[in-house]
Amino acid sequence: MVRFLSLSSMASLFLQVILVWLPCALAGHDYGQALSKGILFFEAQRSGYLPRDQRVTWRGDSGLHDGKIDGVDLVGGYYDAGDNVKFGLPMAFTITMMSWSIVEYRKQMAANGELGHAMKAVKWGTDYLIKAHPQPYVLYGEVGDGNSDHYCWQRPEDMTTNRQAYKIDVNNPGSDLAGETAAAMAAASLVFRHSDPSYANELLSHAKQLFEFADKYRGKYDSSISVAQKYYRSYSGYADELLWSAAWMYQATNDEYYLDYLGRNGDSLGGTGWAMTEFGWDVKYAGAQVLVSKFLMEGKGRQYRSVFEKYQQKAEYFMCSCLGKGSRNVQKTPGGLIFRQRWNNLQFVTSASFLLTVYSDYIAAGHKTVSCPAGSASASDLFNFAKSQVDYILGDNPRATSYMVGYGSNYPQQVHHRASSIVSIKVNPNFVTCRGGYGTWFSRKASDPNLLTGAIVGGPDAYDNFADQRDNYEQTEPATYNNAPLLGVLARLSSSHGSYNQQLPEASPAKAVVIPNPTPSPVKSSAPFTIEQKVTTSWNSKGTTYYRYSTMVTNVSGKTVKDLKLSISKLYGPLWGLSKSGETYGFPSWLTVLAAGKNLEFVYIHSSASAADVSISGYTLH
Repeated sequence: MVRFLSLSSMASLFLQVILVWLPCALAGHDYGQALSKGILFFEAQRSGYLPRDQRVTWRGDSGLHDGKIDGVDLVGGYYDAGDNVKFGLPMAFTITMMSWSIVEYRKQMAANGELGHAMKAVKWGTDYLIKAHPQPYVLYGEVGDGNSDHYCWQRPEDMTTNRQAYKIDVNNPGSDLAGETAAAMAAASLVFRHSDPSYANELLSHAKQLFEFADKYRGKYDSSISVAQKYYRSYSGYADELLWSAAWMYQATNDEYYLDYLGRNGDSLGGTGWAMTEFGWDVKYAGAQVLVSKFLMEGKGRQYRSVFEKYQQKAEYFMCSCLGKGSRNVQKTPGGLIFRQRWNNLQFVTSASFLLTVYSDYIAAGHKTVSCPAGSASASDLFNFAKSQVDYILGDNPRATSYMVGYGSNYPQQVHHRASSIVSIKVNPNFVTCRGGYGTWFSRKASDPNLLTGAIVGGPDAYDNFADQRDNYEQTEPATYNNAPLLGVLARLSSSHGSYNQQLPEASPAKAVVIPNPTPSPVKSSAPFTIEQKVTTSWNSKGTTYYRYSTMVTNVSGKTVKDLKLSISKLYGPLWGLSKSGETYGFPSWLTVLAAGKNLEFVYIHSSASAADVSISGYTLH
């Protein structure tokens, strides 16, 4: 059922009228509220017998016979995204990142009244992982299969699809799956160390066995569980998970064996060699490198100092790349969002934001900075950039859309999610058939009957465009691993009283001229540049018409431009894609030069049908 939308169709869908104005963007965000909603999402993803304190009341019990045909109890756990399969690798990563969020920001979560909910979310996952590990060298890594599941559109309470369980063992190893599950168990043991020490010890016992299993019997899990290849193939292999899990084992146990493992295997397993610009359920190198950097800054592992410094160099390569100060920077949209791929891009944004946030705290504690090829970066530089990514997700973006369902006033209404898109079984218990669900509910051009509160969807494309349609799974499908890293960042932001805000202050013109169909502004020439502005969409809210302008500045000089300065006046709203210094604007943080023939795009929204006045006030040619 994999279908791809062309860029042209995406663009045409985007040009539909946006319904509302910026949701509390200019007034700042309620990060505590976003944290609460972000945790609540996990209750909608629960499989198994739902507890009495279940807050997402439109869900019911599901998957109650999982594992039965295989002679094992696999009831419980989480559905990964908008389907009804339980995939072990992304589920374990989700638990690891939720646990890391709590380990770092427990006090902030408690201050928001969300620590208990966050710990329950972790335990719902670890209870299942314990079941999935019935023997030291046996781990169940999937229940159900994507092919039969994707053929059907049914709420989980009605599932008629195959619920076969798939495992790894000595003869069919999966070091990446076992390693990530060990990391999840170890990280979660830290969450429960003081409140439930017996449970923490049980988790740690499983973690030790799983780490040994991963290291002793090496292999890629998707070679053993081949049904996972189409959905969660381990492209990075298992070396990163071995280092990642070793780092978590050391963090949880303080056992020098694991620190020694990181020191001895840093080169051979790639921890000192791989310089990454992404972090997620598949690629763990950057996460392992950040943890080893933490150990180094704490004065641990002195005998491996030279090796651990290489880990740290790679961790800081990641930070510099995100900030746009590296030798190979991550791509960003005109609105400033990290862009890795068109399918569920926000998973990379939330995970990168988490690493930036924790690393900013690590270096702040030691009064250190990050040395990047394009200049040093302070702890506040890292934290502020992470904040800009979260603010974008919550609505500070060129489309004025919150990509967290239920947050703000303009968020996705047609989420690619079986349970939320089909009427609750508690409202209408009539059975929804496998294919009937597509005809009745999937194709329905209306808002979801159940609000999937807190879900982070896939997000916009490389040009900040987004089509809120249920069949646009690349952009409208949520996932547990989108939310998990964001919990820590939101907790950290909720306790921060910094005044940083990427938005411009809102102003209103004395007399805004409103015309029904604004015409594109003529192309201006300010040798050696051309400046073209055009309206890409407009909408009406509370009697006021708003316009989104795209402005393209093209270098026609034949030479490379540095130190570009722009003057912008008659701007009555927020702007994205440039940095502001005093009264002028310059390159965004991720861009240092504009090569010959290349262009720079920035966007703004304001309440005038006339374009803002944009002119070149300075530049240097090389």
